Amino acid sequence: MTGEQEWVQPSGVWATAVGVARVRALESEREDALFRDPLAQAFAAAGGLWPSSPPLPDDEAARRRRLAVAFSIVVRTKFLDDLLEHATASGVRQVVLLGAGMDSRAFRVAWPEGTRLFEVDTPAPLEFKASVLRQERAVAHCERITVAVDLREDWPSALAAAGHDAAIPTAWIGEGLLIYLPEDAVELLLARIGEQSASGSRMGLTLGSRGVIERFAAGAVPGSAASMWVSEMPDDPVGWLAGHGWEASCHTLRERAVAYGRPVSTLPQHEDGPGGLISAVRR
Repeated sequence: MTGEQEWVQPSGVWATAVGVARVRALESEREDALFRDPLAQAFAAAGGLWPSSPPLPDDEAARRRRLAVAFSIVVRTKFLDDLLEHATASGVRQVVLLGAGMDSRAFRVAWPEGTRLFEVDTPAPLEFKASVLRQERAVAHCERITVAVDLREDWPSALAAAGHDAAIPTAWIGEGLLIYLPEDAVELLLARIGEQSASGSRMGLTLGSRGVIERFAAGAVPGSAASMWVSEMPDDPVGWLAGHGWEASCHTLRERAVAYGRPVSTLPQHEDGPGGLISAVRR
């Protein structure tokens, strides 16, 4: 590959986005794939995760946990794809991906004319991503705008400066994001989203299910995704989001997997794995 030495190599939390890309690349190779992500393999390769992969743990429980994480990534991707399809069908033409990572929806979704998609993330992953996109000569199917800002900073101002219009509905996506944020940061993020959301806005979130840190993060390898998990969903996520002005629905991975016709044998017994799935509408 050309330009490989120019890439900013993945590190820290955002490095997990490359691992997510690898999972999506593997899913895309299946005959019964729930989605197709033509850029996922390029992102994984640029990050050193294709075609090789980290060795599976010797411990059977650890292997099952890894499979459960991969399964959750596949199901949540399909879930949020559907949410965005419904949002645009309702007339939403403004999309914001918070902590966008290696998300390629700007390139793999057939967006309605006039759609503007904002990718918000720190500079390093956006630079890495831009290098790969240039190499692949990828062409977005909508107006794609990157916003390089840390979500711990004043990202709403940066988003507004990039052209986001808070007076019209927005579809917000927080995929694989909240689990890395402490509770106070999650509350601040939700408050800020609410302030930028006109009536009719949509939101899709993935949340760490109750007990996920104890089951998945305990004993995790330092630097792995699970070792950085700090946040789980509240006991009543629907009520929690109602307090933030959203009418929400909550789904489990197992429930959605059944709806998609995908076997759930990869999930550890009695566990849904990480990631409650939330869809919400701003009234």
